[in-house]
Amino acid sequence: MALVKVAVVGATGAVGREMLQVLEQRDFPVGELICLADPREEGTRVKFRGEEITVRGATPETFAGVDVVLLAVASEISEQLAPEASRRGCVVIDNSYAFRLREGVPLVVPEVNPEDIKEHRGIIANPNCSTIIMVVAINPIHKAAGLKRVVVSTYQAVSGAGILGIDELTAHTKAALENREVKPEVFQYPIAFNLIPHIDVFQENGYTKEEMKMVWETRKIMHLPDLPVSPTTVRVPVYRSHSESINLETEKKLTPGEARRILAEAPGVIVQDNPAKNEYPMPLYTSLRDEVFVGRIREDISLDKGLNMWVAADQIRKGAATNAVQIAEIVVRENLY
Repeated sequence: MALVKVAVVGATGAVGREMLQVLEQRDFPVGELICLADPREEGTRVKFRGEEITVRGATPETFAGVDVVLLAVASEISEQLAPEASRRGCVVIDNSYAFRLREGVPLVVPEVNPEDIKEHRGIIANPNCSTIIMVVAINPIHKAAGLKRVVVSTYQAVSGAGILGIDELTAHTKAALENREVKPEVFQYPIAFNLIPHIDVFQENGYTKEEMKMVWETRKIMHLPDLPVSPTTVRVPVYRSHSESINLETEKKLTPGEARRILAEAPGVIVQDNPAKNEYPMPLYTSLRDEVFVGRIREDISLDKGLNMWVAADQIRKGAATNAVQIAEIVVRENLY
């Protein structure tokens, strides 16, 4: 691939720093790298390929001459910066929610719908982390047997709320062990030794926005506008890697053995499913990995054509940074910038 000029916006945050690591680890053809963030963080230094790079304040002018922009900032910032970068000829891959459901903006998981990248008009959206993890696991089943319905419960790590979420779990755990009361700031309740069935704001239908993202985004990515998806999202006291319990109703009956074979051959999936040896995916062991791990594959005994599976994957990597870099790799390889 030709060398390209890359800008990472939000380079000081959890996802931005991970993007730098993934660019380096995957040997992305970076000819020149610009690291940008909030102007208040200008002067901060980050590492890339053994060197320290000084972070600059992100302004529209900083995108001049850049080929690919990776945005790892809040939606309101993306809404300001992404169009400015696109107007200057950059291909923008945005990790926020801002453009995911926008008509004309591809929402891409490379293992599922890479062909959609060719339709971009300057901006490509990176999906929600839980959605990415789920569709990588369920798309191979859909291709083999057709999906009629999806029911999913997520168990989401605190790092999904950024560095402040990580810090709050540490603080709350120490406080709980020392019998001290704590005041939640990032989460609605103390997160140590607790589960909170509330991520993002509640909608009029009783679901949270995080849950509805999984509905809307799954339908767009898989080109299944009417697919029934019923989600419940839960914050759990885990630092890294989201887990998901997924129930599928299919058009064609698949045995668990057939599902294991299909998933074992699917891109980006590792089947870890041997109950006799207590082998199944867990967040502790899927952290810092780029694959989606699938196990506990079994027949749904309440349905004629149904499967249950347990999935875990690193939501900072595959659920955010790695997925964005994979999109960028296709953009560069196929000269779509």
